Amino acid sequence: MAVAAGWALCGLALAIALTWSTLAVYYLAPGSQSARTVAAGIFGVLSGAVISALVVRRTRWWALGGFGALFAVALALWFGTQPSNDRDWQPEVAVLPYATFDGDFVTVHNIRNFDYRSETDFTPAYYDRTFDLRRLDRADLLASYWMGPDIAHLFVSFGFGEEHLAVSIEARKDRTKPYATLPGFFRQYELVYIAGDERDLIRVRTNYRKDPPEQVYLFRLTGPIENTRRVFVDYLRDMNALRDHPRFYNTLTTNCTTMILAHTAMNPGHLPYSWKILASGHAPEYAYESGRLDSSIPFEQLMQRAHINAAAQAADQSPDFSQRIRAAADGMATRP
Repeated sequence: MAVAAGWALCGLALAIALTWSTLAVYYLAPGSQSARTVAAGIFGVLSGAVISALVVRRTRWWALGGFGALFAVALALWFGTQPSNDRDWQPEVAVLPYATFDGDFVTVHNIRNFDYRSETDFTPAYYDRTFDLRRLDRADLLASYWMGPDIAHLFVSFGFGEEHLAVSIEARKDRTKPYATLPGFFRQYELVYIAGDERDLIRVRTNYRKDPPEQVYLFRLTGPIENTRRVFVDYLRDMNALRDHPRFYNTLTTNCTTMILAHTAMNPGHLPYSWKILASGHAPEYAYESGRLDSSIPFEQLMQRAHINAAAQAADQSPDFSQRIRAAADGMATRP
């Protein structure tokens, strides 16, 4: 009985591994989509034969050998696929930001500030700005929801008095690949940091994305400001590293939420990994439970106050956009 159970578990593990391998062949094999579909189909048939052979005692070791050969092909495709900065990128991720340091002053280059007429109709624009690290006095966590409460895109905005720099970590898509969750597991997108004006990174989500609409929440993070400065500098150093050493985005392990958590790991008492990081829509609640957000009111009330769509739509292109959305999120009266 124990032997049979062991082989059953072995069969389940092989089935999972071979399903992953078949998808890896589909996404990573060279050639056209039709050729990759055929290759993945053949690979799937062979994988099924391996699983079937595992059922018959006299062919089990042959099955394990067949699995090794098939899995080796998938691994060769996986490790043979290398990230690149040289693709025909979608315009919103075409220009990489970077930072130059001069003591306490850091200049962030290529801050995105598109002029939107709709989500897909815009005029690209970028600017450079120098920030004094000694003036960094706040960081805000932004969560954008568009498909229910469990999934959100998270990004951070750093405040220097009246100035703010938002940084969103995303999948860098070329013109042939709109984003989808499943391809994100298989090295189809590079990782990108978008350093943006809040009138770009926030307003495109609150004011222009309609299909589906996005609901954006702004939470002020709490904690020692020296921790915030360390995280900000680490963001910039990783941003610079990607210019010379591109890396892949991964839906599970290297995404907007896990990267925020990774940047905080340099600080003492940083948050451990949680299922609420994987289910990113629950990450703000996790931050609240861990004392990283205002805990003077219940989380449900904090969520209501943090919702900034109406304030962002009212502020629109106003030069004090950042101040007006924070006045709403902080529960203060806003100017008309």
